[in-house]
Amino acid sequence: MKRDSYGVYEVFLPNNADGSPAIAHNSKVKITMVKPDGTRIDRLPAWIHRVTQDLSVSPVYDAVFWNPPRKYQWKNKAPPKPKGIKIYEAHVGIATTEGRVGQFTEFTANVLPRIKKLGYNTIQLMAIMEHAYYASFGYQVTSFFAASSRYGTPEELMELIDTAHGLGITVLLDVVHSHACKNILDGLNNFDGSDHQYFHEGVRGRHELWDSRLFNYGSYEVMRFLLSNLRFYMEEYKFDGFRFDGVTSMMYLHHGIGFGFSGNYHEYFGEGVDQEAIVYLMIANDMLHQMYPQVLTIAEDVSGMPTLCRPVSEGGIGFDYRLSMAIPDMWIKLLKEKADDEWELGNIVFTLTNRRYMEPSIAYCESHDQALVGDKTIAFWLMDKEMYTHMSVLTELTAIIDRGLALHKMIRLVTHALGGEGYLNFIGNEFGHPEWLDFPRAGNNSSFHYARRQWNVVDDHLLRYKFLNDFDSAMNISEDQVGWLNAPQGFVSWKHEGDKVLAFDRAGAVFIFNFHSTRSFTDYRIAVPSGGKYRVLLNSDEKHFGGHARVSNDSVYFSTPETWAGRDQYIQVYIPCRTALILVKAE
Repeated sequence: MKRDSYGVYEVFLPNNADGSPAIAHNSKVKITMVKPDGTRIDRLPAWIHRVTQDLSVSPVYDAVFWNPPRKYQWKNKAPPKPKGIKIYEAHVGIATTEGRVGQFTEFTANVLPRIKKLGYNTIQLMAIMEHAYYASFGYQVTSFFAASSRYGTPEELMELIDTAHGLGITVLLDVVHSHACKNILDGLNNFDGSDHQYFHEGVRGRHELWDSRLFNYGSYEVMRFLLSNLRFYMEEYKFDGFRFDGVTSMMYLHHGIGFGFSGNYHEYFGEGVDQEAIVYLMIANDMLHQMYPQVLTIAEDVSGMPTLCRPVSEGGIGFDYRLSMAIPDMWIKLLKEKADDEWELGNIVFTLTNRRYMEPSIAYCESHDQALVGDKTIAFWLMDKEMYTHMSVLTELTAIIDRGLALHKMIRLVTHALGGEGYLNFIGNEFGHPEWLDFPRAGNNSSFHYARRQWNVVDDHLLRYKFLNDFDSAMNISEDQVGWLNAPQGFVSWKHEGDKVLAFDRAGAVFIFNFHSTRSFTDYRIAVPSGGKYRVLLNSDEKHFGGHARVSNDSVYFSTPETWAGRDQYIQVYIPCRTALILVKAE
């Protein structure tokens, strides 16, 4: 083997005499090394493209040389970068109704058409990079260049992405460069026998909460490894971008553990900042945006780091979007701790609109974090055990189910319309998926019962889940027509705490929410951005959305030229309790 100037060893294996590769396709391979003390160690190649597991032999993964004689033939070009990004966060393994691990081919055939019909233009695929422990949700990566073999072959993942592109859907990878699994036999840990080849040595190289290893971003070879990892998924699999996991942990030496960010700038630019990690993120974003102008990058950060989503050329870190992580916390806190009449519209509006100027945000009311065992989805917080007994249209519409359906729609729409420049939904939450998410593990006898998606409940025309699903689709289609995600932040003209009425306009459309549990209002004044006639674009109270049809979609609202709530025109509308309306100018 040859050693280059950076300390990297390489060996070239010529083809066999018959022209075939020296290592046959699908052969098991490993690296064996002898340490200075004479100890022999075996490792999986760090850059291997496929690893497999045979539990009948060992839980440890084997490296497989993947070099099929026929390469995948791509059929579709990637769609243009979406203007109003609507993300469907998905996990291939749970995307089946059966109690097992779902497959790439099943996702392609069964789930992609659902996503397209719902109106989402982007998919964020979780748990793709190989992870030995399925229950880690893909966040304990062992082989960074290997797509998880538990879902199928690399070519089947390519077909999934290719098919999504053919449907006009952008595909993002949930990339984990914030840490790595501590596994030694099938991970990067102690790869060369030391604890510091890829990671910081000692305490700094270990995450105390995640029980994982932390990369040394100041190392040339580590940076080369991670940057190559990004290019690999862009080139080989034609992903369109990345959602970077755990960015807060990367950017701070304290990793955000037990640290309450106050917003003081010394927290962002003081001694607690990991400058090497921030430089890595800047280089990664700069490289991606220079090489792939259509790329999308999203940061998961709870700290509120300034300039996170400003270009590197301006001194920013270079992400396109940041996740608005305070929004789901607000909704869950309200549902857990406050009665409906105690909801403060001022606090809701503040949380939805509190974002860094000129730094685009992705809003969401719940993601995979809220679905995990120990927490509840919004639908489950709202309707709880009655979801098991009263979701049939043949049963009585109870007060709990009626409230749950209404608020589920309103919470999602106000978050979508006011919360950011993009929107995210976790697989199944669009129809109020019942129960929580719990992967097979020792604590549940390795059960898959809660590690699946019950598509059967939304496909059953006798169950009320279809109402939420249809509203979610209509909401996304309405955004396509109005384009509010690609417009400046909404102008909030009205938030009346007593009436529980909230109104704002964005992209020329008028959004009206009556959160009151019992009071409906006739001839309620709502400011509009310009004079003329307005009509209903979306009405959460429609029958086929599980509502009561108290508002006619044929209604036309004429503006009055008089100053009201910060605008020069107003209309008067009937707003039933627990109803949301979108009004647009009539043609």
